[in-house]
Amino acid sequence: MYVWARFTRMALTTKSRGPWQPGGESRLSFRCLPTDIDFNWHLNNARYLMLADVGRVDIFFRSGLFALMRRNNWAPMLGGVQTVFVREIRLWQRFDVVSTIETWEGSQIIGRHRFVHENGETAALVMTTAGVYDRSSRRFVHSDDVIRSLGLEVAQREPIEAERIFMASHAGLRVLAKQHSQ
Repeated sequence: MYVWARFTRMALTTKSRGPWQPGGESRLSFRCLPTDIDFNWHLNNARYLMLADVGRVDIFFRSGLFALMRRNNWAPMLGGVQTVFVREIRLWQRFDVVSTIETWEGSQIIGRHRFVHENGETAALVMTTAGVYDRSSRRFVHSDDVIRSLGLEVAQREPIEAERIFMASHAGLRVLAKQHSQ
């Protein structure tokens, strides 16, 4: 079951998981299939990011963000990713992807995707920075404006040290990438 089948399954079952609330999570269950593995017979590193995408889009659907983006000509844009692998996910193993929105600062939204074995152990952790891009005005939308547009009243949590380090690392790599593209 490649990405589109998994995406379709998630989209068709969105209502059964109910609306996403600030501070809530998306929890999706998967099995490591033969199309997911590398030569070590475990979940390929690219699949982690693909499955994190499915968890993130589940939050978009359940929060109403997807519909809001369509109405406003906005687009979600992933800015950076950091992944740590703790335990492998072997062929045929079941696991969950638990996705959350941790906090935001300016137009940066920090997400977390935890890959969890059936026994509750964390197999991997993916941290993302993303934003909502306004195609019409060609700029990123301030996160507070996105939250307000969703009709949510939630206070931003100050980023923890690991999140600040991640955002600073991402900003530094972005500068480096722009220097090399000139």
